[in-house]
Amino acid sequence: MTHSAELTDPFGYLLVPFVEDAREHREKIYLSLSVGDDPLRWRRLAGGEAILESTSGTTGVRDPHLVRRHDGTGFHILATDLRVWADGPEIDWSRLSRHGSRDLVVWDSPDLLAWSEPRYVTVAPPEAGMAWAPEAHHDESSGEYLVYWSSKLFAPDDPGHDGGSHSRILVSRTRDFVTFSPARVYLDPGEEVIDMTVYVEDPAREGEGTRVHRFAKDNGGGRGIVQESGSSFLADDFTPVAARLGSVFHEGVEAPLIFRDHHEPRWYLWVDAYGLRPMGYRALTTTDLAAGAWEPVPDAAFDLPPDTKHGTVLPLTRAEHARLDAAL
Repeated sequence: MTHSAELTDPFGYLLVPFVEDAREHREKIYLSLSVGDDPLRWRRLAGGEAILESTSGTTGVRDPHLVRRHDGTGFHILATDLRVWADGPEIDWSRLSRHGSRDLVVWDSPDLLAWSEPRYVTVAPPEAGMAWAPEAHHDESSGEYLVYWSSKLFAPDDPGHDGGSHSRILVSRTRDFVTFSPARVYLDPGEEVIDMTVYVEDPAREGEGTRVHRFAKDNGGGRGIVQESGSSFLADDFTPVAARLGSVFHEGVEAPLIFRDHHEPRWYLWVDAYGLRPMGYRALTTTDLAAGAWEPVPDAAFDLPPDTKHGTVLPLTRAEHARLDAAL
C-alpha cells in the first residue's frame, strides 16, 4: 500500500472493482474516479464500460487488486480467474471452490492508462480448489511482494477434492508478478476465512511503533468481517480488535477494503453488501483505527455506482487524477 504521505501532491482516489450482473457478462475490470478529492463521491470512467477483460481461463475476472510498485515504475492488477454467471442464474459455489481455477489473472501498466495483455499465473498448489481475492503487500525487508489469496486445501490422496475442507489464506513471494514462490499457509484459524486485506500504518503520519491492521471475512465462526492488529505482516502476535464490521448494513457483507483520507486522520472501510439490493459497497469511517470504532456513512453521503463489487481504492497524485479524468 502506498500512503498519501509518500506521494507528491496527493489528490483524489482510483477505485478498481468488478460489476455484478446476472443478466449479462460484466465480470470484468472497471475504473471509477473520485469526484475531485472527495473519497465518498465517485463516477465510473470509460463511459461506464469495462477497461479490461479476460480472454482465457474462465473468461471472467473478479476481486481485482491494484498495486502501485514500490519503486514507482508502474502498476499491476491482480484478479480472481472466475466467472460465476457463465451457466445461468444458479451458482454452485461448492463446485467453484473445489474445482475452480488455481490461477491469478495479472495485468501491468506504466501509467494506469496503457495496460498489457492478461497473463495467467498458477499460484495455488494442486491440492487447492481455487485461488480467490488476491492482494499484495510490499515486504520492505526483502524488497519482495507478498501476494496472498484464499484457497480450500484438500488431502493429497483426494485428487477429486471430494472431502471436507475450508478456505484459508495462502501467501507467495514475487518481485515481478511473473515468477512466484511456492505457496504456503499464512492464516488458518481452523474455519472458513476469505477476503483478507491489510492496512499498514504510515510512520510519517502515525508515528513510531506503527501497526498492521488485518481485515478478513470469517465465514465459519459467525464473526463476519473482523479486524485484528499486529506488529508486522508476518508477525504471529495479531490480536482481535473488532468483529461483525458492516453488519449495521446487513449480515451479508464481505470483501473489506480500507484506505486513509489524504488530508486528515480519518479512515474509510468499505464492505461489499451482497445481501442488499442494489448490491455493492457501503462505507464506514473512523478517526480511531486502533480501537476499530467504525461508524456507518449515511447512504445519502456516499455516491457510488450501483453493483460496484470487491475491488481496491488507490490514493492518487493530482497529476494522475487529472490524467485519468481527461483520458477516460
